[in-house]
Amino acid sequence: MKRNTMRRISALASLAIALFLSACSEIETRPVDSGDFASGNYVYYKWRSEPLANEAGSDDMLYVMDPLVRAAVDRNLADKGYRLSADSAQFTVDYLQAMGLREGVSSQDASGGIDPIPSARPNRLINQAMVDNANALAGVHTTNNIAIQLNDAQSHEEVWRVVITKIVDDMNTRDPDKVAKNVNKAVDQGLRTLPKAN
Repeated sequence: MKRNTMRRISALASLAIALFLSACSEIETRPVDSGDFASGNYVYYKWRSEPLANEAGSDDMLYVMDPLVRAAVDRNLADKGYRLSADSAQFTVDYLQAMGLREGVSSQDASGGIDPIPSARPNRLINQAMVDNANALAGVHTTNNIAIQLNDAQSHEEVWRVVITKIVDDMNTRDPDKVAKNVNKAVDQGLRTLPKAN
């Protein structure tokens, strides 16, 4: 009885880990070491630049994402104990946004064995779904990249930075709710390693 219970727990734990890893795999973050930032004993911050003015009501992603990124960063910093104050700011926050391209995986890796070199594989049947997956994953992918940078307010030296990369699922879709959800998820994941305020 105990053995069956342990097997079930082990299977559930493995499934939970697999689901967690698959949920996080679409967003890649590259933070720098937070030692310099932690040693500064920062509490107050301000934005280095003003929000983008969108008088024309453009739906360009640069204008759509600006208030979303700022709100997500402000929320994350507040959750960590940092306070927005232009007068008392000890560090400044800024971000850059850029589209990029990333080369996909080779067709052999994408499909679990479709080899561009003709060969015979016993007991290996290639179906159309495997071919479609290989074609979809092997191409060039568009990425949306956000770099969040924190600078010391006095010296203007960078004290922390993270680059967040997400593969864009559909360049033609401009669903504001989906964009907001993706930005919040990306910023949450990107600022995870930033230490809490003292």
